[in-house]
Amino acid sequence: MSAPTRKRRWLTTCAITASAALVAIPAGAASGPDGTPFGARALAQLAAERAQSAGAITPKAKAEDDGDGGDDGDDGNEADEIAEGADQYAEARTSPGIVAPGAYGAAWQSLTNLRSTGGSWRNVTDLPYNSDDPRYRDYDSNSSGGSGNVTGRMAAMAADDDGYVYAGSAGGGVWRSRTGGGHWQPISDRLSSQSTGALALDGAGRLWLGTGEANTNADAYLGSGVYVLSHPHHGTFSTRSRVGGDELESTTVRQLRFGGGKVWAATSEGVWSHSTKKLSGSWKLEFAPNPDYLPGGSKATDASAAYKNITNDIAIDPKDPSKVVLAVGWRSGDDYNGFYTKGAGGTWTRITSGFGDLPTDADNVGTVTFAHSADGSRYYAIDESPAQMAANPDSGLQGIYSAGSPFGPWTKVADYKGLAADGSALTSSGYMPGVQAWYNQFLTVDPNDPKHVYAGLEEVHESKDGGATWSAVGPYWNFGFSCWSIDPTKQTGDCNQTTHPDQHGVAIGSYHGKSFVYVGNDGGVYKRPVGGSQDTSGHATDWTSLNDGTIDTLQYYSVGVGKDLTYGGVSVTGGLQDNGQSILRGNDTVMGSNFGGDGGDTLTDPANGCNIAEEYVYLAIQVTQNCAVNDGSWITDSSKITSYNVAPADNATGEARFIAPITADAKNSSTWIAGGRHIWVQTHGYAIRSGSEWTSVYDLGAGHTATAVAAAGGKVYAAWCGPCNNQGFARGISVGNADGTGWHDITLPATGADGAVPNRYLSGFAVDPKNADHVFLAVNGFSRHWTEGPGAGVGHVFESTDGGTTWKDISANLPDVPANSAVVTANGGLAVATDLGVVYRAPGRTTWQRVGNLPAVGVLQLKLSPDGKTLYAATYGRGIYTIKVRDCD
Repeated sequence: MSAPTRKRRWLTTCAITASAALVAIPAGAASGPDGTPFGARALAQLAAERAQSAGAITPKAKAEDDGDGGDDGDDGNEADEIAEGADQYAEARTSPGIVAPGAYGAAWQSLTNLRSTGGSWRNVTDLPYNSDDPRYRDYDSNSSGGSGNVTGRMAAMAADDDGYVYAGSAGGGVWRSRTGGGHWQPISDRLSSQSTGALALDGAGRLWLGTGEANTNADAYLGSGVYVLSHPHHGTFSTRSRVGGDELESTTVRQLRFGGGKVWAATSEGVWSHSTKKLSGSWKLEFAPNPDYLPGGSKATDASAAYKNITNDIAIDPKDPSKVVLAVGWRSGDDYNGFYTKGAGGTWTRITSGFGDLPTDADNVGTVTFAHSADGSRYYAIDESPAQMAANPDSGLQGIYSAGSPFGPWTKVADYKGLAADGSALTSSGYMPGVQAWYNQFLTVDPNDPKHVYAGLEEVHESKDGGATWSAVGPYWNFGFSCWSIDPTKQTGDCNQTTHPDQHGVAIGSYHGKSFVYVGNDGGVYKRPVGGSQDTSGHATDWTSLNDGTIDTLQYYSVGVGKDLTYGGVSVTGGLQDNGQSILRGNDTVMGSNFGGDGGDTLTDPANGCNIAEEYVYLAIQVTQNCAVNDGSWITDSSKITSYNVAPADNATGEARFIAPITADAKNSSTWIAGGRHIWVQTHGYAIRSGSEWTSVYDLGAGHTATAVAAAGGKVYAAWCGPCNNQGFARGISVGNADGTGWHDITLPATGADGAVPNRYLSGFAVDPKNADHVFLAVNGFSRHWTEGPGAGVGHVFESTDGGTTWKDISANLPDVPANSAVVTANGGLAVATDLGVVYRAPGRTTWQRVGNLPAVGVLQLKLSPDGKTLYAATYGRGIYTIKVRDCD
């Protein structure tokens, strides 16, 4: 899940031409508080919502309450909705307890041992995705914001002076470019984890990969350890290239640092080290603040164990590698947060004084990133403050600091107010630089100039004088600047291209003798010259998107397919993490984006692919009947808006999951079902224009929220959880009719009884199109072999032939891996999407096969083509793939 739950669509402060006489908004189109058509989810409103919740609970108290920093199914008093939404993704995989190390590795081994079906997957999104596509400048689009071509989130970057660039994605593996960026090739597909935490080149030119993204955003996957590629210009990572043993399996790795002949890893389970010369042998645990919570410890099964040993970075004095400073701490706060170094007795002790401006108290040390100059003369640090994140609605950034040594004294060289004044796009109260500092951080120093430093938060900031002054060279977007225009003949008016928001990785390298800075963010990879130019506002004029279509790391929550009545073939669309809704028409060579922000679930009319309903988050649904094609003229004539906000009431009350389920009746595409606390039904199909057209047909109960819905012939199935995290986790199934009759809760047998559905997250239904009483259930998480929690149970796929009254476990030889969704094929087969690929059970069979050979990437949703002959898979890290159903048999 994404950080940007507080950003969406259009700023209410967008620049409008003086002649723009805004008229009345058509029914169903959301309007801002000033009557402008800038949407109920505009940045200002979302910032206000955050301000309202900020300070409701201190991060330390929150950590002591449950240790997860996420939603407890209570009144939503979370200091940061970003973290709440992200944690919900993890809940599906961990509740009702915690997952033991090795679960994904064992699942991958089991999956690769399955017999494979015939056929091969085909990637349909491996082409440029233009977030500024001028065809789609409707009301709910971010087109003209200035990000240009985008792909999925990049967590880490590395580059050398020979033109080789390495990009590590959140869920789609590591990619290599030999041409200074672009023309990418995947180089980690053989690994059991495609989630990147860190990339680093050592002094010998070897490329080190730490798997397991460590942004603590909870929508990432755990890693399988650290790997090294001795000759990164050639070859690919393999399981044989893993460093050490399995000590770092099922962890996340935030940083890899080198010094004294060792590589140091800052992980979610402490700081570890290993020789860089002899790569065999075990990793050494250097420091863990709470070792009892590590695997094998006396408190390993505690619900807060995953949050008790988080480490962020290691500062090694290049002049004396024996001198090391560790930055340790959970971003929402805990007593162990702080900086540590080795004392005279060889034990790690907390630093409590002598640091100057850089805080050392637990309340103000959260996520930290270090960087130093090549000559060792300057050190820099970013510090996120848990206390400030909880209490300050504007920013969680404590500051950026500089020192001559990692031991200080440190001097503050920037705070969020100063960065906001450096040309930032984030100047509105409630959403200012560093508001996501727990999620967005990078630092690097120009190897040729100790005073030339780049800092990544939501935006890219640059200083050429050691931090005395800063420029927002990569602003969040161009909306709100005087140079911006929605003019469809231009990308972003008279503004220069910027980067996508939300920065994570950075590297400096050279190509043909010229130095470039490479940044990785929620939209992929961008570069500009190290000595690049800026305009009078301090914005860079020379960013280049490197997301050329040869790199597809798009993170899809959903996919929709419908006939393209204009160009022939089909129109393919899908909701994405922080990259809106992509749309690929029948004749496209470039994908466009017709909705902005986070894209959630998707409905597409099989008979007309331009009838689309897209969920933002928390059931914020908007609908279009023309693919949201618009030239932007709505900005002066709001009657030309063709996207309509039709959210049911649970959106306004917050009683829905971050990514909430929506579906259409399998036998009547005009009947839709949406799930929050209530089960909502509307019968106007894509002609719906207002949220008031939804009817609540069933109340799941206070604290309960729907996790999956399905319907066929008027019969509706709904699964729910509440509480949804591991603090008292509960789940259930309710069944009834779309007309509101016959609703009842299914009595699920206790775990261990015959036909028991596990006490885990229920993630998807698949209804037999020939018989509405015949339904399949996909269950997330891991079995009780890996999940240590009450009633975790076994099994991932269950079948009912009596309308959900009783269930039978049909998992058979299915690997023990989280199952996300399922679909019944026209021939009676069953395809299931899992966190590591797709499996299939042929008609009349009882065993499962692996479908094709996808990398170890999560598949969150499956859909069939209008003719039922093609299966579409929405992967969370490698785009959308298709395979012919006949090839599965």
